[in-house]
Amino acid sequence: GDDDDADAATGFAALLGGAALVSPFFLWGTSMVAMKTVLPATSPLFVASVRLVPAGAVLIAWAALNKRPWPNTANAWAAIALFGLVDGTMFQGFLSEGLQRTSAGLGSVIIDSQPLTVAVLASVIYGETIGAGGVFGLFLGVVGLLMLELPREALEGLFHGDAATAIAAITSGVDAEGGLWESGEWWMLLAAQSMAVGTVMVRWVCKYVDPVMATGWHMALGGVPLLAYSVINEPEVYSRLGELTGNEVGGLVYTSMLGSALAYGAFFYFASRGSLTKLSSLTFLTPMFAALFGYILLGETLDEVQLAGALV
Repeated sequence: GDDDDADAATGFAALLGGAALVSPFFLWGTSMVAMKTVLPATSPLFVASVRLVPAGAVLIAWAALNKRPWPNTANAWAAIALFGLVDGTMFQGFLSEGLQRTSAGLGSVIIDSQPLTVAVLASVIYGETIGAGGVFGLFLGVVGLLMLELPREALEGLFHGDAATAIAAITSGVDAEGGLWESGEWWMLLAAQSMAVGTVMVRWVCKYVDPVMATGWHMALGGVPLLAYSVINEPEVYSRLGELTGNEVGGLVYTSMLGSALAYGAFFYFASRGSLTKLSSLTFLTPMFAALFGYILLGETLDEVQLAGALV
């Protein structure tokens, strides 16, 4: 009777809670695929700024309607500005540049090396401890990432203990193709570190600012430099906006409203309340969603070693 109903209700609540916790990673993974479809018709900086400014404005409006407290001290605005620079301008700028040069699935995997950085920073700054299982899980995460990111020759070199061959294979394309800044993987790695630092900053920022307000303002302000740079340097993108197809406009709306406003609002809400290391470790789900939907919608594939890495 009542006990069964109560158990069912508790089970359903736990399921909903789990789905809510996973939702940011699903939305990020799928919005990488959506961004990939819009990038050829626009530009990385345009997509990054659309991902931030409108989404930030929507979150601020939602927070205001729900009577969330406004940031009103110098410390609050300083925290928001710094948070916006690291997690808004730098992260989204690097991400969009990287996505243009890698597949959505592979790019997402590299981004999701960030739990490793978060785990180290959270233990140093906040004294968060990671159990033996957690350390092993993060180690497996690194192995999976290496399988996905490194060229086949480099993996074979590492496997046979031949470091020189591995290093040569990793760096061979760098100089020939116009330096490190032409490498999508390098941009993605920078994006990952920006997001990691941003994630660890959340708790500090939330001492001064409401989590939802902080998320909205840091996105709105962080997107402004990207938008300004894009408007000044890429006038052709704006002259072509009228030619975007329904799919491309849909991709932009999805990326901004669901992949940013909703996903970041949920992520930073959870980050301000629970263990940063645990939450960040779920980030490994993002590339699974990105690779899956990249395969379904864009026909992108990973080779067998990369596939094994994704499973790890």
